[in-house]
Amino acid sequence: MSVTSNRLVKVVFTGDVEYNQSFNAAANTTSPGQINLVSLGTTGNTITAPTGAKGVTILPPAGNTTKITLKGVTGDTGVDLHPTDPTVLGLNSTTGIFLAVTTAVSDVRMIWS
Repeated sequence: MSVTSNRLVKVVFTGDVEYNQSFNAAANTTSPGQINLVSLGTTGNTITAPTGAKGVTILPPAGNTTKITLKGVTGDTGVDLHPTDPTVLGLNSTTGIFLAVTTAVSDVRMIWS
């Protein structure tokens, strides 16, 4: 099976500031085209990107209130992700993504492109 992904990020402002811009990533002709549901445990979570992935969209469950932190390694302070908004990351390699949580979170959707 062959999958090509085309990622697009669109930013739109309305009101006092008007802005509308789209940003396209290069097409990935070797995309894994995978969507996984991941349960995050409190001991730290290393998630390995599937072969060919050049991007991932992280979708926390609706109504989530647990802090999800993206880290490089275990001791890293990291960056807190929004508890319910999607996060889109471009990936340079298929090394692991480390997500840390203080309370277990079920059904975080990971869309690999």
